[in-house]
Amino acid sequence: MQDFKNYLIGLKEIFDFPLINLGKTQLTAWSILLFVVLLVLLFYVTAKLKTWIVERLLAKSSLDIGLRHTFAAMSRYILIAIGFTVILQTAGIDLSALAIVIGSLSIGIGLGLQNITNNFVSGLILLFERPIKVGDLIEIGQLRGEVTRIAARATTIITNDNIAVIVPNSELTSSAVINWSYPSPRVRLNFPIGVAYGSDPDTVRKVLIEIAENHEGVLKEPKPDVLFSEFADSSLNLVLRVWTITYVSKPGVLRSELNYEIEKVFRRNGIEIPFPQRDVYVRGGSLHVLKPDESKESE
Repeated sequence: MQDFKNYLIGLKEIFDFPLINLGKTQLTAWSILLFVVLLVLLFYVTAKLKTWIVERLLAKSSLDIGLRHTFAAMSRYILIAIGFTVILQTAGIDLSALAIVIGSLSIGIGLGLQNITNNFVSGLILLFERPIKVGDLIEIGQLRGEVTRIAARATTIITNDNIAVIVPNSELTSSAVINWSYPSPRVRLNFPIGVAYGSDPDTVRKVLIEIAENHEGVLKEPKPDVLFSEFADSSLNLVLRVWTITYVSKPGVLRSELNYEIEKVFRRNGIEIPFPQRDVYVRGGSLHVLKPDESKESE
């Protein structure tokens, strides 16, 4: 029993041994260990709390998913700030001395962490102004996908191929971003269609509108319509315009399904889809067409 007590006393002496002098505070191995453990617990608990707020507390509220994530993220940042201050005091770290150290390192931190700071501030802008929110379908450059997470440093976008792309927040605030879901998830899609000369445009228009109205992914209001865009070289060009919500993230699928039905109905109604044609006129001289036997003899 005495050996165990001696072991505890020796262990306490090791943990109480001062390692760093910070102002009037002596940082021991115990205070540093306590600080690290509490800090890890703080980030773990606040992360779980953020998930609980989104999925449980606000799940049945009238707030949209983007606003729920914004509220949860800001709540977590506030709790981390408060918890960090409490942890410093619990670990016995002098806040005034820590402020002096942070001040002396601020220049170096500012130069070395410019990108991280820029992305963090951009993340706060996204959370407060909400030009982009979780659940939105956005397009930036060649990237197109759904926003699934807005974190302090970067935003996660899932493409239609189920590929997660991590985009720094600064790019979303400094680049041109197309938000297909802002301010409404309802989007109009335009599908150009060409028919051969000699086709009745009124009949084609009626057929196209009927096909669009019968598709479950096309909204009944606003109604689909057809524009007669131009007289092209080989075709009469029209544009089928439809409104949709369910196919915003996959317009190519809607176009494919409509094209299948258009081709079938056009064939049934004798409406011809044109192909490029060229007329060749020969002026003067003669044009000799080789027969198969003559072409073999020339070889």
